[in-house]
Amino acid sequence: MTKASYHEPVLVEEALGFWVTDPAGRYLDGTVGGGGHAEALLSRFPRAELIGLDRDPDALAEAARRLGPHGGRVHLARADFADMEEILTGLGGSPVVGILLDVGVSSHQLDDPLRGFSYLAAGPLRMTLDREAPQGAEEFLAAVNEEELSRVLRELGELPAARRAARAVIAARNGGKLRSTEDLRHALGQGGVKSPRRLSQAFQALRMAVNDELGSLGAGLDAAARVLPAGGTLTVISFESLMDRKVKQAFRPPRLSRPHPGLPDPEPRWRLLARRAVRPGPEETTRNPRSRSARLRAAARTSHA
Repeated sequence: MTKASYHEPVLVEEALGFWVTDPAGRYLDGTVGGGGHAEALLSRFPRAELIGLDRDPDALAEAARRLGPHGGRVHLARADFADMEEILTGLGGSPVVGILLDVGVSSHQLDDPLRGFSYLAAGPLRMTLDREAPQGAEEFLAAVNEEELSRVLRELGELPAARRAARAVIAARNGGKLRSTEDLRHALGQGGVKSPRRLSQAFQALRMAVNDELGSLGAGLDAAARVLPAGGTLTVISFESLMDRKVKQAFRPPRLSRPHPGLPDPEPRWRLLARRAVRPGPEETTRNPRSRSARLRAAARTSHA
């Protein structure tokens, strides 16, 4: 396996520009994946220390191989970034001064038919970011009702006519015809979901529901605000518009739901480091077409208030 074969990281230079503020600082990569961003940091800054988290044992194995030459400057742990406080407390030592989250599914996971993430390949109904998770899409679809599935497809996949698609999937399940990604694609087609774009949205919605990705992102953003010192940076790369909107919302200053004359406005948690989402340039999107949907947002912690 070559270094580039596991997963090609996106927006590497842009991420480093926001993520790294101290050449000798301690940094957290909450979605270390194959170690691409982490390796760039460690190679560029030989006195920096990195803590890498990931849900997927496959990703951690690749990160360990790739980052091995950096020795004791690397600490890897199998964990959801939502649990970063517990991990950092267990490790002890100085606080992290920068956090990077690259949320979503990696190219390696997407291209492995046994993971079941893509409608393009025949595979089991899994869709778990953690390969060893006990329950995946098959169990989710076996238990969900039509109303809830419709909500998932509508809210997480932003899928038009979600109710019709949900009805078709439930019918296939009840008829014993929902055992693989091919079966799911056929059922969605019966519900009017046939174009590559809409199929991708439907599979995305199920993946996000199975892994509670929005819940994890929200918890991770809150945890980052608690563990970062004033001036510490949080950099988030996302590929789905729903995820990007959640990050954008988290970085906004708080607003009082009801005005209270005479009281100061709440102090914002974050100071934006980029006014708009940073997107890959034409050179990167030509080299790596999957980078086209990437959006990077970055902010600095204002205080612990």
